[in-house]
Amino acid sequence: QVQLVESGGGPVQAGGSLILSCAVSIYPYNNHAITWFRQLLRQQREGAAGIFTGGSITYYVDFVKGRFTISQDNAKRTVYLQMNSLKPEDTAMYYCAASLVSRDGPRASFDPVDYNYWGQGTQVIVSS
Repeated sequence: QVQLVESGGGPVQAGGSLILSCAVSIYPYNNHAITWFRQLLRQQREGAAGIFTGGSITYYVDFVKGRFTISQDNAKRTVYLQMNSLKPEDTAMYYCAASLVSRDGPRASFDPVDYNYWGQGTQVIVSS
């Protein structure tokens, strides 16, 4: 049974940091793209950062580069999102999502339709 479970969200002041975790139960673990998305109030879901579990190659959207870092612990099958220098506009529900890498090889995507499996989300609230 495929399962992604996010944790680590909560309230934080602007300039602060949080580490989100995504516990991944999927087979094969090392052949997926795991991407963090976020959804701001009344807006569409948008990608933030992703990682290919097979080789730890990472990819980011521009507005998080230098502030967010995605990583994984293969033994724990957990993907992390370290978020630093948080801003009020980072307030959102954060989701992790999984997509099987195709035979053509890994392709970084921030399009939600490319992802088959989603977690339930964890809320991040950044106060000014």
